[in-house]
Amino acid sequence: MSTSSHEIFGSPCWVSLLARDLESSQRFYAGVLGWDFRPTHLGGGIMVAFRDGAPVAGIGALAGSTGAPVLWTPYFAVEDADVTAARVLERGATMAVGPVAFGTGRIALAADPAGAVFGFWQGEVVPDWSVGRGSAPAWLELRTRDAFAAAIFYGEVLDWAGSRPGCCAVSYEHAHVVLRHGRDTVARISGGALEQAPDPEVRPRWHVHFRVPDLEAVVEAALRLGGRIASAVQTSTTSRSVVLADPEGALFTVVTPQD
Repeated sequence: MSTSSHEIFGSPCWVSLLARDLESSQRFYAGVLGWDFRPTHLGGGIMVAFRDGAPVAGIGALAGSTGAPVLWTPYFAVEDADVTAARVLERGATMAVGPVAFGTGRIALAADPAGAVFGFWQGEVVPDWSVGRGSAPAWLELRTRDAFAAAIFYGEVLDWAGSRPGCCAVSYEHAHVVLRHGRDTVARISGGALEQAPDPEVRPRWHVHFRVPDLEAVVEAALRLGGRIASAVQTSTTSRSVVLADPEGALFTVVTPQD
């Protein structure tokens, strides 16, 4: 049964990467994360990554010789792409693409006031894809200078913390803004302790966290295939994670449960 974006509005509904060399990117992520790729009905420039037969993410080819950065981008479900785009502009942020017709729906790319890139989607969403479950990413994280300001922006643009069915709930926990859809934690916003001044050294961006069974094996594969390590290994009581960069510089995080 298909689900429409208006039923899960405000929630992440997909993640994708626009790469300069689509074939090279497929080889990298297949070797590092064990994905296989299948074409879509949208043409050869867009592939869907699968793991164990379930969709994980999309990878597309950047058009022409654009100087746009290569990065992983989350997409959020919205009821009306035009209304969302107007909210983005009203709040001093930037619309980069669209909204435009795309497949069975409408898609847009934007940058929040601090410069972090995100997308939104109106239309049918990928069935059984939900952050934190199955093959989908473990979670999404916005690392920004001012978490409180970011929470207000996304809350107003994506209608978080509303009272209508399907909406997300927002809470503040241990200096993070946490977004939940039902019982699932789907995203968080990190910017230092809320009572502290924003960190001018932080370059705001959304980070996608992918689950892996063996952190060291994934890091070794990434280095062998031309990637690099972009952070120290972070250890918590429940997991270990590290930020990697693919050969084109796109950052992503891999996380494995703590023994």
